[in-house]
Amino acid sequence: MIKSQLQEWVDVCFGKGVEQGFWSNASAGCYALEEPRHEGQGDYACNAAMVIAGKEKKATGKKVNPRQVAEQFVTLLQENSDLVEKVEIAGPGFINFFLQPVVWSQVLSVTMAEDGSFGFATVKNGKRVLVEFVSANPTGPLSIGHGRQAVLGDAIARLLESVGYDVEREYYYNDAGRQMRVLGASTRARYLELLGLDGEFPEDGYQGDYISDIAQSIIDEKGDGMKDEEDVMFFKEVAEKAIFNDIAQTLQRMSIRFDHYFNEHTLYDEGHIDDVVSILREKGLVYEQDDATWFKTSAFGQEQDRVIIKSTGEPTYRLPDICYHREKFKRGYDWMVDVFGADHIATVPDVLAGVEALGYNPEMVTVVLHQFVTLLRDGKQVKMSTRKATFITVDELIDEVGVDAVRFFFLMRKADSQLEFDLDVAKEEGKENPVFYVQYGHARICTIFAKAAEKGVEPLTFADADFSLLTLPEELKIMKTIGAFPAMVQAAADDLAPHRIVFYLRELAGQFHSFYSEFRVLDPGDLERSRARLWLMICLSKVLRNGLTLIGVSAPVSM
Repeated sequence: MIKSQLQEWVDVCFGKGVEQGFWSNASAGCYALEEPRHEGQGDYACNAAMVIAGKEKKATGKKVNPRQVAEQFVTLLQENSDLVEKVEIAGPGFINFFLQPVVWSQVLSVTMAEDGSFGFATVKNGKRVLVEFVSANPTGPLSIGHGRQAVLGDAIARLLESVGYDVEREYYYNDAGRQMRVLGASTRARYLELLGLDGEFPEDGYQGDYISDIAQSIIDEKGDGMKDEEDVMFFKEVAEKAIFNDIAQTLQRMSIRFDHYFNEHTLYDEGHIDDVVSILREKGLVYEQDDATWFKTSAFGQEQDRVIIKSTGEPTYRLPDICYHREKFKRGYDWMVDVFGADHIATVPDVLAGVEALGYNPEMVTVVLHQFVTLLRDGKQVKMSTRKATFITVDELIDEVGVDAVRFFFLMRKADSQLEFDLDVAKEEGKENPVFYVQYGHARICTIFAKAAEKGVEPLTFADADFSLLTLPEELKIMKTIGAFPAMVQAAADDLAPHRIVFYLRELAGQFHSFYSEFRVLDPGDLERSRARLWLMICLSKVLRNGLTLIGVSAPVSM
């Protein structure tokens, strides 16, 4: 918006410099306009002088002083502009722009015009994206790690939708294999135990209380009618259904939905696994050794080849994952995003090698790996285990701190950073709790609207407001931050980095709270300024709401 206007003007001046022989056209499109890192360096800084000096030296072999280039550039810049109040040269030749304060009111105009769509694309870009996340096998309630992945994947999907992608969400799982047999055996053992009978509990069985609850449900329905059933399949199916229902309810609590559920078992039933192995074998990329089947991942830059079928005849995780990604490509997506836990880091390169071996472009697959979550209470780590009685579920976390805190806290760090979730902080009602701080900002502004009528400060129409009265550094900073929202959303989507939304919301909420504590928004003795500030608050609330929506967190009107 404002930056693009300034960029256009800088480009025009650069062209005039070419016409007047100050420099060649070699630097066209190579310089950048960025926000300065430090206060007092203007609203934007441009490195054009240094870039031009470097390009001209390379072309002519003569040393060019970037400060002199900057002085020539500034001469051209000062010819005509309604945007800039002054231009300064700093350091080796940076050109710093100080904009007219009233220029920033353009941000408010756009925010009001676009309302709920401000910062978001209003037209689809025609590209289809598949986001796969959670993908937990139905062996137990969602763990804290899966909870982070669920929120991260959903936020990524929301971000991509906000910038114009046609997004589909997919949950990939496996209801067969050894893990599921152990689940069935664990449920059967607990069933017999509750009946007062001897049942051999698997050495590595699932020990959470949820297994006993499932076993009790079998007793409630069938009594002891299944006590002589030695096949664990019945118990496995009952447990799977109960656990999947539990997972679905947890996801629903977090406002997370899926368009597709893909069962790994179908890859076997429909012959896709055998087909992929045959294709790789025909290409000479599969061989037998030590009674196992190996994939030549070394042909794709890996240090060593990988086993894809064990000597027992059971595939390793790599094979169905390669096969599954082929099915994604066959469905015609333009981009596939996988959100995995850090424990997948070793298999990702092998799966992408398999994708390439099958003739697909691995660059169309982006993998986001997230680190694990540590829960803290009273400053100490809360121990967890997916199979022991100390297992803490996402539902329990939600019960303790609420959905909004869970979603917000899970996105407070980059995906590849370890996350410490402080339960005590998440329950505080104060500035130390970041989600409360942001939500309270929105609620506080809504309260201002209610008080405006009581104090006789009607906002009138937006067109009637005199925004030239908004000249305080704090007011300008809020408008600049509001104006940065669309570009920030686009950058966060491009980099699949929803934590940037959280950082932005905390910064904007902090600016509001600081302003509110120092200045009066509503002053019956200064109606014109109050009206301008009221519209500023209206725009600020819209951006807070839009940002919270992007991460699936509510924007309360009162707290």
